Amino acid sequence: MTSHDEAQPPPHAIEEFGPHFGEQGGLLTYGSYLRVAEILNQQVLESDPPAHDELLFITIHQVYELWFKQLLHELTDARDLMLAGEAYRPRVRLKRCQVIQRVLVHQVDIIDTMTPQDFVAFRNKLAPASGFQSAQFREIEFLSGLKDPTYLRRFKGLSELEQGRLNRRLEEPSLWDGFLAVLANAGFPVADEEERAAALLTIAADRAHYGQLWDLAEALVDHDQCAALWRSRHVLMAERQIGTKMGTGGSVGSDYLRSRTPIRFYPELWSLRSRM
Repeated sequence: MTSHDEAQPPPHAIEEFGPHFGEQGGLLTYGSYLRVAEILNQQVLESDPPAHDELLFITIHQVYELWFKQLLHELTDARDLMLAGEAYRPRVRLKRCQVIQRVLVHQVDIIDTMTPQDFVAFRNKLAPASGFQSAQFREIEFLSGLKDPTYLRRFKGLSELEQGRLNRRLEEPSLWDGFLAVLANAGFPVADEEERAAALLTIAADRAHYGQLWDLAEALVDHDQCAALWRSRHVLMAERQIGTKMGTGGSVGSDYLRSRTPIRFYPELWSLRSRM
């Protein structure tokens, strides 16, 4: 058999798939589809001469923002499905979010490879930029039920687009509102906290009948727990890097971060444990 014969696909393959199967006429490549060149051009260092670890610092936080975008995509869909009365698919979305959030927690380990000395080499270039200014992070909090309109008043550097997105998140239903819609759709009264507590106790006591509702409630707790784990891990990272110094955005640094660790998105789901 000649090399020319070896290069030819069998006739049935040409018939079934066409001569350009898998290439679609050469219109796309890996790099063009993912916009790799554009992505790799976004890590612009402020330090001069370049501080070695500034590239790591920028990359880590850009990756965070990409994952925040995906989390918002999943959480918004979970909320919308719950508002429509669904219980199964929202749990699937929340499970994915839990896995992503655990990646975000472990990503802090990469920042911890940066010594305080290496961070000091470029930290003064960052002010007044701060993680406090991440609009997507606040969107996740607002969507999850932790709505804080004072954030918009305290931070004046938001773009018009970011301001609009955050205002919409404040006004629209949260994941908790979606969960209450699912409970109401199942016939439970949810007008006040006592009614909701009774509904949750009924669900917890009869998982054979209300298994999907219980699993959905637990998926929300998983989401909440992962957010709390990230806050706790973030505090330790900040204290390891800068001790008790003021944050670059003007906050009180680790003291502010530590004050956020007790926060819960769904306190009624946590208090259920004490009632059972």
